[in-house]
Amino acid sequence: MSGSDPEYILDAQVGYMLRRASQRHTALFQSLMPHGLTATQFAALARLAEVGATSQNQLGRLTSMDVATIKGVVERLREKGLVEQAADPDDKRRTLVALSPAAKAMMDALHTAGAAISDATLEPLSAAERTRFLHLLSQLT
Repeated sequence: MSGSDPEYILDAQVGYMLRRASQRHTALFQSLMPHGLTATQFAALARLAEVGATSQNQLGRLTSMDVATIKGVVERLREKGLVEQAADPDDKRRTLVALSPAAKAMMDALHTAGAAISDATLEPLSAAERTRFLHLLSQLT
């Protein structure tokens, strides 16, 4: 056996193509997102802007991040002055995370940047292809 399967073409494999698309998107994200935010930090801020104050665990669930990841993301956002933490008035054992005034002031600009990143990522596709691609991608997630 030579170890090469003529039926297996790496460039045609879904995981390989998704990783390459993700690398392209990540490069665009890093070049276009202001304030040095990472994709996970942006996701946390965007979700907090949508839902308001919530527990760190709930924020992790809402952003598809595990407990350790969301903990680090919230800590870095707190260090940047973009989130605030306070005891839940209904359950003193729980801590709520909320956007800081500084984050609230920049959310319009961050949403604009996020939309520009999506547009740049999807730029090679026609409008119809973008709609179809996003629909198919939603079926995988």
